[in-house]
Amino acid sequence: MTKRALILGAKSAIAEAVARQLSESGWDLILAARQPAALEPFAADVQLRSGQRVDLFTFDALDTDAHAALPEKLRAQCGNFQLVVLVFGYLGDQEKATSNTAEMERIMSTNYTSAAVILSYLANYLQTLDQPCGIIGIASVAGDRGRQSNYFYGSAKGALALFLQGLRNRLSPTQVHVLTVKPGFVDTPMTAEMEGLFLVAPPQRVARDILRAYEKRKNVLYTPWFWRYIMLVIRSIPERVFKKLKL
Repeated sequence: MTKRALILGAKSAIAEAVARQLSESGWDLILAARQPAALEPFAADVQLRSGQRVDLFTFDALDTDAHAALPEKLRAQCGNFQLVVLVFGYLGDQEKATSNTAEMERIMSTNYTSAAVILSYLANYLQTLDQPCGIIGIASVAGDRGRQSNYFYGSAKGALALFLQGLRNRLSPTQVHVLTVKPGFVDTPMTAEMEGLFLVAPPQRVARDILRAYEKRKNVLYTPWFWRYIMLVIRSIPERVFKKLKL
C-alpha cells in the first residue's frame, strides 16, 4: 500500500530534512507551500534520489477560510495521505511586535491560529481513512516558559503544544497518532542572524529524531534530547527569580 506524507510549510530547512528522511523510508510526498514552484528543484532531486513520487501543492497557512476544503482538494489532486507534518512557523520581530499590531498578529496567527485550524480539518480527514495515520506538529522549547526575548512567538508555540495535547487526547481511541515536537535551536535561515545561540543542532539530526519518535509512537519529543532537561530546569525556576532574568 502506498504511504504518502503531507508536509505543510515545505520550504523550511527542517521540512526539507524531514522530506528526505521520509522519502528514503519509502514515503511518497506532498510538499505544500505558499510558492510551490520554488520547490521544484528540491522535489526533482528527492524524486531522483529516492524513486518516490513527490507532488507540489499551493498552501497559504494564513488563508484559514480555505482550510475546510483543503483535505478533499489534496486527496483529489494528489491521492490519499496518511501522515501530516506541520512545519510552518514565523519567528518574527519581538521588539517590533510590542508596538505593531500587524507583526503581533502575524506571529500569533502563523504559529498558532492557522495551525490549529488546518490540523482540525486534517484530523477529521485522517479519521475517515480507518487505518494507521499520524500528525506531527512542530512546536518549540520556547513555548515551555515565557521569556522577554520572544514571548509572542513562545506563547503561540506554547498554545500549539497545548492544542496538540488536546488533539492527541481526542484521537487516542482512533488510529490517528499525534506527536508534538519541541526543537531547541536549529541551524536554519530563521535563526541565522540570532545572537547568543548555543547547542545549535543541524536539521538532519532533528529530522532523524522526529521520524524515530514517530515510529515509536512517542507523544512528545524534545530534540536534541538534552533540551528536555534544560527546559525542566528553566521551568523549575521560581517566578520571583525568573522574572528578573535576562532571557
